[in-house]
Amino acid sequence: MRTHNCNELRKEHIGQTATLIGWVNTKRDHHGVIFIDIRDREGITQAVFRSEEDAEAAKMSHGLRQEDIVRVTGIVSERPEIEGQSTTNPNIDTGEIELVANSLEIVNHSEVLPFQLDKELSNEDLRLKHRYLDLRRPRMARNLQIRHRVAKSCRDYLDEMGYLEIETPILSKSTPEGARDFLVPSRLNPGKFYALPQAPQQYKQLLQVAGVEKYFQIARCFRDEDLRADRQPEFTQVDIEASFVNADDIIKIIEGLLSRCFKEATGIEIEVPFPRLTYQDAMNMYGSDKPDKRFGMELTDLKDVFKSSEFKVFSGALNDGGVVKAINAKNFACVTTGQMNHLTETAQLHGAKGLAFIKVEDGEWKSPIVKFFSEEEKAALTETMKIEEGDLILFGAGDWGTVCEVLGRVRLECSQYLELTKDSDDLEFLWVTEFPLLAQDKETGKWNAVHHPFTRPKDEDKELLNDEANYGKIRAEAYDVILNGNEIGGGSIRIHEGDLQTTVFSALGIEEDEAKEEFGHLLDAFSFGAPPHGGVALGFDRLVMLIAGEESIREVIAFPKNNRGIDLMSSSPAEVDFKQLRELYVKSTRKEENKPE
Repeated sequence: MRTHNCNELRKEHIGQTATLIGWVNTKRDHHGVIFIDIRDREGITQAVFRSEEDAEAAKMSHGLRQEDIVRVTGIVSERPEIEGQSTTNPNIDTGEIELVANSLEIVNHSEVLPFQLDKELSNEDLRLKHRYLDLRRPRMARNLQIRHRVAKSCRDYLDEMGYLEIETPILSKSTPEGARDFLVPSRLNPGKFYALPQAPQQYKQLLQVAGVEKYFQIARCFRDEDLRADRQPEFTQVDIEASFVNADDIIKIIEGLLSRCFKEATGIEIEVPFPRLTYQDAMNMYGSDKPDKRFGMELTDLKDVFKSSEFKVFSGALNDGGVVKAINAKNFACVTTGQMNHLTETAQLHGAKGLAFIKVEDGEWKSPIVKFFSEEEKAALTETMKIEEGDLILFGAGDWGTVCEVLGRVRLECSQYLELTKDSDDLEFLWVTEFPLLAQDKETGKWNAVHHPFTRPKDEDKELLNDEANYGKIRAEAYDVILNGNEIGGGSIRIHEGDLQTTVFSALGIEEDEAKEEFGHLLDAFSFGAPPHGGVALGFDRLVMLIAGEESIREVIAFPKNNRGIDLMSSSPAEVDFKQLRELYVKSTRKEENKPE
């Protein structure tokens, strides 16, 4: 139906006859001469309709509206000068030529659009309701192309590294760890349910037992959890697992993969290897296990400054075995009352009772806590925190975990107010390693897996599993890859011995009978010569989001759900009729409002 796409014609085609087909992007009437920009997936070409070239085509062109589909044939011509001024358009690749039309076919008409495609729209629900139109916009079309190139880069790279792409089941078994499962009732097995996979974790480990050695999959995963800008109920991950590897082997593979993706999708060269931080150091320095290193504002330990302080909040925290830390938000003494209130609310939301501060303005320390400090403490604090005019010092005191998290969150809020990363093109990659294997729930006292229950403890820490008092000290052979404060992937070396796996299950409160019922297939497999193995999963949507420079993964997914988990375009999820439910032996217990029971 066409000889060229709409981004193909150049000056070397001048004089040739060409046929284009696509959407009417814009239409302009200049004293009876009609100009239309024809758009397809590849780009835009200007077509010109003059009555002396083809009177019928020129007449038809008057009635065109935006997003009509047209097929135009004409002669490729150089854009002319008008009154000594060039009409070349440097903003498009075909800007030096135009198609002088001698034939027009209106292939399909378009109704009036619900929104303009050449303008950004803040109403996301309207965009998602008409997603097929939203995807016509150049930015969205570009994002889908980037997604394709990143997926192809992953496949090509891992194929070259000897990895086999293998599909694992979508209908599987619900297991107790992780987020909520999406459940699927079984018609053939009444009263029983499949679960959609949160990740192919157990299957990819079983493939290692099967001798596959190198596996990958661009896998669809499902989690029934609350949504944010970087989460969807269904999402995609690049899933990788290999046998006879250690953590360094996996890290090297992923660095090569990410380097390849950025190079082929955007032309950007990234430096490898990436720097590494242990979990302990990341929390101590940045208050986060996914730190954004594009700006400083590191957490500083003030134990030595306030070890003998008369300020009871600080001395009490230190005497109870806790910490006192602070950050210096340079040039932020101008913080407004509203901003300070927000920072305090952020601190309280994450476990602090309040947020102590010092504003340094006009050579004076302004704060209700300064009166409790001795001159020696002030001098030591000035030196330790490198305090200067215009600084805002923010403090945290209490247990180590809470203080680190509170100041880590406050640090990010300050960076937003100060616009420290605005318009930044920096790509700060980082590995965080040596995560805790287990974390204790403060309310229930139960120990939970930080990553998942199949993560291997470091060999030198395995003996600590013998005493619950030491559970919090056990480090895992786990690693996360971070980009600009975003976790884009995480993985670990796995447990491959049945007895060690049983011990970890026991630490997690999973009794032997429950372990056999839920994970018996895995424990059985480990008894038949399971190889040492490990892997990683990259959040594919989040990775594409960062490569494309977007703020939300919904901008790089063709048909996403909104922040309520709803597909507005197809009205999904939807009710089903009673007959369908009856066949599945399922009955809804939801009571509709204003209806009798």
